[in-house]
This record gives sequence, structure tokens and C-alpha cells, in this order.
Amino acid sequence: MGSVFSDVDREAVHVAKVLAADAVENAGHGHPGTAISLAPVAYLLYQKVMRCDPADPAWLGRDRFILSAGHSSLTQYVQLFLGGMGLELEDIKSLRTWGSLTPGHPEYGHTDHVEITTGPLGQGLASATGFAYAQRFERGLFDPDTPAGESPFDHFTYVIAGDGDLQEGVSAEAASLAGHQELGNLVVLYDANQISIEDDVDIAFSEDVAARYESYGWQVQTVDFGPAETYTEDVDALMDAITIAQKDTTRPSLIVMKTIIGWPSPTKQNTGKIHGSALGQDELRALKTHLGMDPDQSFVVPEEILAHTRGLRARAQETRSAWDAQFATWAKQNPERHSVLTRLVAGDIPDLEPLLPTFEGVESLATRAASGQVINALAPALPEFWGGSADLAESNLTTIKGASSFAPSRHSTKEWTADAYGRVLHFGIREHAMGAILNGIALHGPTRPFGGTFLIFSDYMRPALRLAALMQVPVTYVWTHDSIGLGEDGPTHQPVEQLSALRAIPGLDIVRPADAHETAFAWKTILERKNPAGIVLTRQAIPVLSRGDGHAEGENFAHARHVARGAYVLAEANGELQVILMATGSEVSIALEARAALQERGIGTRVVSMPCMEWFEEQDSDYRESVLPSAATARVSIEAGISQCWRLYVGDRGRCVSLEHFGASAAYQRLYDEFGITTAATVAAAEQSLALQGK
Repeated sequence: MGSVFSDVDREAVHVAKVLAADAVENAGHGHPGTAISLAPVAYLLYQKVMRCDPADPAWLGRDRFILSAGHSSLTQYVQLFLGGMGLELEDIKSLRTWGSLTPGHPEYGHTDHVEITTGPLGQGLASATGFAYAQRFERGLFDPDTPAGESPFDHFTYVIAGDGDLQEGVSAEAASLAGHQELGNLVVLYDANQISIEDDVDIAFSEDVAARYESYGWQVQTVDFGPAETYTEDVDALMDAITIAQKDTTRPSLIVMKTIIGWPSPTKQNTGKIHGSALGQDELRALKTHLGMDPDQSFVVPEEILAHTRGLRARAQETRSAWDAQFATWAKQNPERHSVLTRLVAGDIPDLEPLLPTFEGVESLATRAASGQVINALAPALPEFWGGSADLAESNLTTIKGASSFAPSRHSTKEWTADAYGRVLHFGIREHAMGAILNGIALHGPTRPFGGTFLIFSDYMRPALRLAALMQVPVTYVWTHDSIGLGEDGPTHQPVEQLSALRAIPGLDIVRPADAHETAFAWKTILERKNPAGIVLTRQAIPVLSRGDGHAEGENFAHARHVARGAYVLAEANGELQVILMATGSEVSIALEARAALQERGIGTRVVSMPCMEWFEEQDSDYRESVLPSAATARVSIEAGISQCWRLYVGDRGRCVSLEHFGASAAYQRLYDEFGITTAATVAAAEQSLALQGK
């Protein structure tokens, strides 16, 4: 049997190496080393292994590729150029410049065929586990009975990861779950070049990675290209390893590739100097000479080489045509499932309002409990809706009742019935990985994942949250125990700064509903908007407000459907409007009590419920003015957290009833009293603000 690479393929790899070096040299900065040494690996994947369609980056049947070592962006960009997948030579020349399709790290939604914005190391590898989760779940949703390997919903997720990815803790959490889940569709190529910015990683990283991954339940293989003296880019051995990985349907695969970073750069290979810096003209000329290319020319791509590599489009079309026929057969045989898929791909959801629980006759209820009821009310109509918790299901109330758990059946317990196609997710105590996996699920396809934990542990999820916001993927975070209202667990578990910190992330919607009704309409709005959102919920029971069917009028409270506008007048002032009280979550009830006290004193008081500042800021200026009239400068915000994000709304004459320090361990009622999150404190703040008017 001949080599997987022809002479033309080898020449194309040489071109890829030099293009990577030229691009970084031209930009004056970047990461050339890994892109140079991994050129044959990436070429093998794109040209020989992966199922892709250069003409259709959204093809459902494609394999997914994740460059977890995202700093080595040219590893992917050069292959997208060579394969005719949306990049041209000018794009390679424009690396890391304003408006280019080749930013410093590949960005989802910016460059075609980029599946994810990886950014921080480890996130891509961890999110790849979510891609593999989603592939299996979607297989179960649309085509559960077809034998393995014969469904249009069968494909692989391939990852290129580096030493940095393997060192980050988030990848360890996810790898543990991937092994537990027996994700045979996940193949990771680990570039074990042992070099990072600080040069040889042995100064900080000496563990047996292969043994660690074997302990997680992964299949592990090693492909060693050898020492510098006899270094051989053995793509045949690598292809054999990939084939073996593809055949193992019950274990994710790690292929440890022992490479030399920057090979064959004459003097900088195998050093930290080539990891994140341009080679320099002398080294670049020497590299080109070694590869048989003209050292005096840059960005040279022979026409015959490009014609060969762009033959990928024709080769891919054969695979695509076969898949299209397979898909058409499936669609004809499964009209109902095909209808669901069509709806999901279009981004449509049914009318959810008639499905929402009404909470009639309920006087008080924790919003976490209300959320649990909403999840279970909507789940039957939304088969794409799935999720769970980081080992806090009984507290987060995220379980879809009667549904099986997403795990191989052998992992069933006395409490949970596992099924490979289940819809209840169990992340274990792994908030880092949960955030990344949810991103991978949402990026893979048209399902709607959610994951729960305590609000305080959103800190563990922050890198993934930021990436979700950056990519605008429809992930929902269920964060409960939202304030000092959780009580006796004390300050380590009582979120104080988290609401403001999360609101500071652009593109992330933070929704803190005031009661059960708002909780229901918050879920409805989140699912309709399709943005990343966190719903922030109470541990303690709070009043379920009796509401009218429209706007606030007299003593009738506004309907909760106004939640969709982010802030609304919940209770209107009787008489002339003199002061506005603004609040979220459990503190809205305090605002209503303070309103009653102020109205008794003849002070016209409006209560504004502001469950989501982000949604409110999207409204037009007329609506915002109608809720918060600029002439009404006597204002008070009430929220059991730091007041940082309220300054915009209260203004110079307003006051904040807030918590500017950590909490304590005691009953939540005592904590609210001790820390001044009370009706009396709100009334006093309103009077102080009123006293400043006209000054």
C-alpha cells in the first residue's frame, strides 16, 4: 500500500509551512512554530480525513474541526485557503489586521468553516466534548434506530490541541466526562511538542498525559516523529492511528503526536523563540532554502499546487452527494422527525405562552421552584430542550421529570435511569467543563441546552460565559441561590459582586425575575431570543404577585409579559409621580412594601421591576423614558448585591439600597435586617433622594 501523501501533497505541505512563516513575518507578530510543524497534520485532516463541503460550511453532515490551540490560527487558515474554503491569499497576507478574515484567533461567525472561537487554552478541547454530546443527542432525536455508521447524523469531531490545552484544568474536567460518556466520535490529536512561551514545558509539566487519559477511559495512541536527527513527518502512521480511533465506537481517542515545534526551521526549531514570535528574515530565508523554495520570494503558491489542493471541492462533492441521497431517504421515512429538524434549523419555536404555568392560588414560591415548573411545562413541546446541573439538580430544580439521563445505560443508578440518548445532563461537580460543554452543544447544532449551578459558582464558568457571549450562542444558565437570601451557608456561598460582574460581559443577558410569573415569562423570552442568558433565581420563597392583564394602573400590578422589555412599571404611583423605586428579584417585594409606606405619606411612588438591564437597554428611547422619566430624579435601587451597575439608573440624586461587603452565616431574614436590605431602609433612601431634588 502506498503512502497517503503523493509528491504533490508533500509539496503542498511545504507551501503551507512557508505561508505560515510568511504571514507572521509580514504581520510582525503571531505564532508561526506550531503552524509550521503541524502543516502536514492539518493537511491530512482537511484533504484526506474529514468529511467537509468547501461550498457549504453549515452542512449538517460535516465532521467538526476544532483548533483548540487557537493561537496557532494559521494551522487552520492556511488549510482553508488551500482547500478553497472561503479564504484567499490576500486573507493570509492580512493576518491579524483590522477587518481581516484572519484574526489572531479563529472566530466563529467571522470566518467560514470556523466552528468555534476557542481563545483561552483548554476551552476548545473542553467544548469539543459538547460537540460530541450534541452529535449523539441529535442522533437520538432524529435517527435513533439506524445502525452505527449508517445514519446521516453520524460524524466525528476532530481536535488539534497542544500542551497548554492539556495543562488547563477545564480540559481535565471535560476529558473525565468524555471518557465517562464513552464518546467514540471524539478524536483529539495532541501536539506534544513540549514547548510553550517559557520554552521547555518540563519546568512545569512532567506528568504522564497518556496514562492520565487512559485512566479517564480514553483510547490512547502515540505517533512519534522522532528526534531532530531522524525526524520524519510520518503521516502514514498518523493516518493509521486516526483509522484505529474511528473504529473505536465506545471510547474517545487521544493521539499523542510527538513533534518538534517549528520543524524544519534550522536554528529556532524546538525552542520557545518560535512559539510566539516571527522567525526573522535570516531564519525565514533558511527555512525556505531547506524546503527548496526561493528565499527571495514571499507568499508563493504554485498554480499546480493550488489546483491540486482545491480539487478538494470535487472530491468532497462525491461524499456530499452520497450523503444527500442518504438524508433524502431518511427524510422520506421519517416525516415527523424531518419536520422537527426543519423547524430547528430555521430557528423556529412554537408559541410558548399557552404552555406556561399560571401559578394560580400560589401565595409564595421560590423562583428556582417556579423555574423547575416552567422547564417541565415547556419540555414536552420542545424536544430540542435539554440540560441539567453540576451535581445540584435537587437545588437548581433543572431535571426534566420522566426523562432519562444522558449517559451510557451501564451508568444507571438507583436514582437515575441512563440512556445514551437521554436529555437530562449530569456534569458532576465540574462547573468549568459544564460551561464549555454547553457552548459545544449549542455550536454543534440546533438544540437548546441549559446548565445549572449556584450563582456564586458562575465564577468558575466565566471563560466559557465570555466566549458564549462573544459567539452569541443560545446557551441558558440556571443560577440559583442568588443572594444573601440563601442564608446559613454563609459568605463563601452568598453572591455579592456576581450580578454586576456578569452584567459587565457584553452580549450576556442576565435575568433576575421578581416572582413566579416573571420567571415563566423570562424563560419564554430567553428561548425566543436565542442569545446566551443567565436566569438568576432565589433559594427562598418570595411572594407571587397578583397581577392584572395589562399595564400597571391604580393598585393593579402589570402583567409579567412585560418582562420581555427588560424593565417595566410594575406598580404605578397614585397621584403625582415623585419617586421611582427600582429592583430585581426578591427585592421587588421590598420595593412594593416601601411604595405602600411612601404612598401613605402622600408620596407618589412608582415601582419598576427591572429583571434584565440588557433587554431594557435595547428598547427605544421613548419606551425607556416612559418607564424612567428623566424629570423624575428621585430614585432608589434595591438589590442585595453591590450597587455598581445601578449608578446609570439612579443618577446623582438617587440612592442605592445595596450590599457593599460580603455576607454572613445566619437565617436570611436576619441577614436582610442586619445589612439594611429592608423596607425601612428603602423608605429612608427615598426620602433622602427626595430631599436632594432642586439642589
